[in-house]
Amino acid sequence: MKDTLMPSALETLRTISLRCLECSTLYPGVEAGGKPRYRCDCGGVLDVEQAPVADATSLRQLFDERAATSFTWPVHAGNMLHDHSGVWRYRELILPVPAQYIVSRPEGNTGLYPVGMEHCGAGCIGHRQIGSYAGLEQLFLKHEGENPTGSFKDRGMTVGVTMASLLGARAVACASTGNTSASLASYAAQAGMQGVVFLPAGNVSAGKLAQSLAYGATTIQIDGDFDDAMHLVEQVCDEQGIYLLNSLNPYRVEGQKSIGFEILQQLNWQAPDWLVLPAGNLGNTSAIGKAFRQAYQLALISHMPRFASIQAAGANPFYRSFQQGFATREMVQARTIATAIKIGDPVSFTRARRVIEESNGLVEEVTDAEILAAKTIIDRSGLGCEPASAATLAGIHKLVERGVMKRHERVVGVLTGNLLKDTLTGIPQPGEGVVVPAHIEAVRKALG
Repeated sequence: MKDTLMPSALETLRTISLRCLECSTLYPGVEAGGKPRYRCDCGGVLDVEQAPVADATSLRQLFDERAATSFTWPVHAGNMLHDHSGVWRYRELILPVPAQYIVSRPEGNTGLYPVGMEHCGAGCIGHRQIGSYAGLEQLFLKHEGENPTGSFKDRGMTVGVTMASLLGARAVACASTGNTSASLASYAAQAGMQGVVFLPAGNVSAGKLAQSLAYGATTIQIDGDFDDAMHLVEQVCDEQGIYLLNSLNPYRVEGQKSIGFEILQQLNWQAPDWLVLPAGNLGNTSAIGKAFRQAYQLALISHMPRFASIQAAGANPFYRSFQQGFATREMVQARTIATAIKIGDPVSFTRARRVIEESNGLVEEVTDAEILAAKTIIDRSGLGCEPASAATLAGIHKLVERGVMKRHERVVGVLTGNLLKDTLTGIPQPGEGVVVPAHIEAVRKALG
């Protein structure tokens, strides 16, 4: 880390504070000399607090105007970085940063697909099977796999790497099950920084590993699981002055809030009844929950949705804690085919617990078999997703069957990663197909 902040950075950061979610201690947005802070002295995680912004009417108008022009060809780079990004469009609620420091692809602007039985007409018959499987009339799927590197991680990474740029960092690092490393490697390369990624050996899909390598990140595979990699990357970043970009970093979580703001904008600022998403390290539960909380406090929406965080049964520490009323914080040795949520000691536990409690939400678990069944439905609909994303639909199916979620309620589910992130799990392989001789009669016979 360099000794001094970039010009104009201090002015930006003066309006920002970091508050501990355990003991409420307040810290400046950046410590003296530009040293980053990721934890409170008590060990608790930190949350970003900003000065109040404009009223709801002004914000809605501002965001809608930017969205209306977000797909026009940019006149200059600054225009593209700000208004063409589905993150920086909401910069007043995320990070009010000078345009010259923004590192953006741009990201966001992902589809919100109406797949409920009430919505699907002749043009989306395939999508109707998702609503039928879920048992819901009004179901929407937000597909974050449409981001530049194929997952929601790009939303947090654009803010995290932008902060690194503000602080003059030369290198950034993360521990990852694959998606975070791919995103970090891409954005670090764009910013001219060294990217360093710690991966659990043998537990990262080839597609995700290929992205990290292709973008030029220093890739260190650990003989252990994600939680081992997380402990190591914290130590390395502290010792070597590398900027840490896991969801422990409060600014990265701020970028992921944009998923919530974009969902609301796509629904014409009408909050759903439920928001359902996969739960691994719990950064998304924390971030999207915070977005809805802010939107409610600013009167952008009239009510908070209930949150449902869905964990794999073999990687379910948050679910186990929820079952005990969060009386204890559980940890497990994670085992699941859904590698993106294969985490036994989630960093954002405290932030996510707050979201579940304040929204009267819940935490559910689904088996690997249930995840694969839901993934098949999503894949056959033409949308497709990686296994962890399918936990969303598996959880919705389970909650509707139990009567917790009502057939008529408006539900938004988040798909976190692209189908191509994992092309081996739950997908028929090329060798499984029928091979026929190269003549028409054989083809006719194969078609039945």
